Formats: sequence, structure tokens, C-alpha cells
Amino acid sequence: MAEHEGFQQLVAEVIREHRGERVVSFEFQGKRYWLKQVEKLAGAMRLLKQNSTHALHKEIDVLTELAKHGAPVPAVVEVGDGYMVIEDAGATIKELLAHDKAALWPNILNDVAIALARLHAMHFSHGRPALRDISWQDGEVKFIDFEAHQQDKSIVSQQVRDLLVFIHSLYRYIGPRNALISHAIDAYRCAGGEAIWQKAKQFLASWQWLYYFAWSFRYAGGKDLKPVYWVLWHFRQQDRLPCETKTKKAC
Repeated sequence: MAEHEGFQQLVAEVIREHRGERVVSFEFQGKRYWLKQVEKLAGAMRLLKQNSTHALHKEIDVLTELAKHGAPVPAVVEVGDGYMVIEDAGATIKELLAHDKAALWPNILNDVAIALARLHAMHFSHGRPALRDISWQDGEVKFIDFEAHQQDKSIVSQQVRDLLVFIHSLYRYIGPRNALISHAIDAYRCAGGEAIWQKAKQFLASWQWLYYFAWSFRYAGGKDLKPVYWVLWHFRQQDRLPCETKTKKAC
């Protein structure tokens, strides 16, 4: 009881010192936590973004529900008026790719791809699984920041969007390292994501005309435009199920 009271007192202190800051980290008894507060919107952003209070409550509900089913998400340890506190889940994939040696990238990306497939197999979605919204620590993957969760769409549509956002994010942050990225997506497909991969391919079929337009920007476009070409390129490749190919070779 005293330990919990001490934790609550620290949270109150952090809120006082960082009122209005959307995300703040702090430590308690050697463990790291994150305080997330209602985002303070100003000017035109009030019209462009959804209600920030509603967004935070929705994220709390989503994280709580996912945790009940054993999904790979950080635990919500404290909830109050306009804030929540979650446990630290390690560095984001974006941070790891920026600072860790490239030799570790295949394992990290495969772990993330498999975790996404398992989240989908549980009939859940993330909404925006960009590399800045996924953490990895000692082989354990956690999905964070579920504010883009789209509960008004079918689960298949949400999962297709997840996969496309994920592939786009891979190309955005590490560039056209096609073998590395294809290997990670193969891991997703072999871990149960094949049906969603095929649905994503079908969805993009009517958008493949963009492939020729985007070709000129594959190396010189902006961070969001360049990956468009490579996402389309990915789905134009041979689509044989990779794990089936490996099985046949082994036989």
C-alpha cells in the first residue's frame, strides 16, 4: 500500500512539473514509466485532429482490452483525470535502427514482423504500426500508441492498413534494403499473415499505375514519397508463400 501511495505521489509530482507535456518518462524504484497526458491542441489543430481527451480514453480502453487477451502491449499501471501511466517497453524500432549495429537488424525486424502477425491472428490491429510506435527489448516486442486504432472499419481492412503502414515505415527509415525488408515480410507471412498479405496485394492492384509515376522519386523523393514506390515494388514481386517454398526444398 505504501509503495502504491509513493508511486501515486510521484506521478502527481511529475504531472505538476510537466503539465501540458504530452509524453514524459520517469523512474520509480529502478523501473521506467511513461506518463501520457491529454494533448493540448491550439489553433487549426483543434479542427484537424480528433478530440484529444477522447483519443486518450480510447487508447486506454484499447490497451486494457488487448492486455486482457495477452496481446503484446505495455501494461497500463495508472489512470487518472487526463492522463495514463504505462510501463516502459524498451527502445522503439526507429531508435534501435538509428543506433544499433546493422548486424542486429534482421533479428529485430523479424521479431517485429512475427509479433504483428500474431497480433493479427488474435483478430486485433494496431492502426499505425510505424517503427516509432513499436518497441523491442531483449527479443520482446510491444506495440504502443494506439490512438490511430480504427474500430469503425472491418478487422481485415484494419489489418491490411497495418501491413501497408508497416512496410512503408520500413522503407521510410531504412531505405530500399529490399532483401532485409523482404525477409522480414516473409517472416510475417509465415507466422500467419499470408491471408492479409494477399489482401493487401489485391487492394494495391488498382493502384499499381502509381508505380510508374513514383519510379522517378524512388531515390530522390521525400521521406513519405520514396517508400510509396518501394511498397508497390514489393507487391509486384513473386508472391509464392515463402515458407511453402522452404518446405518444398527441405523435402
